Amino acid sequence: MAKTILIVDDSKSIREVVRSTLENEGYNVLLGVDGKDALKHMDGQSIDLVITNLQMPEMDGIELIKNIRAIPDYERIPILLLTTESQTSKKMEAKEAGATGWIIKPFVPAKLIEAIGKVIRD
Repeated sequence: MAKTILIVDDSKSIREVVRSTLENEGYNVLLGVDGKDALKHMDGQSIDLVITNLQMPEMDGIELIKNIRAIPDYERIPILLLTTESQTSKKMEAKEAGATGWIIKPFVPAKLIEAIGKVIRD
């Protein structure tokens, strides 16, 4: 059965590039335009990984991570941040919130797939 990945980014072009990359690798993809929108998918369905942007309106990536970690069904789900932000302080804040890893934009599709392979559960 194909794994399901939730992509959360306020940039439609980034969502589409990541979605296309993942669907080409056989993943099922769910989309969220920001953290608040993404939480609608946390309704008990099986999600194997969340890839989220850091800077978004409504609810940013850090707040989204904290919210996901507070939901028992999703508290252990891997979460990767896909962002232009590379400051150590932001990385530490994300890690403390519960992020699993960090990918800097612009991303190389092969590196994204490699990172996913390291954190997604079989």
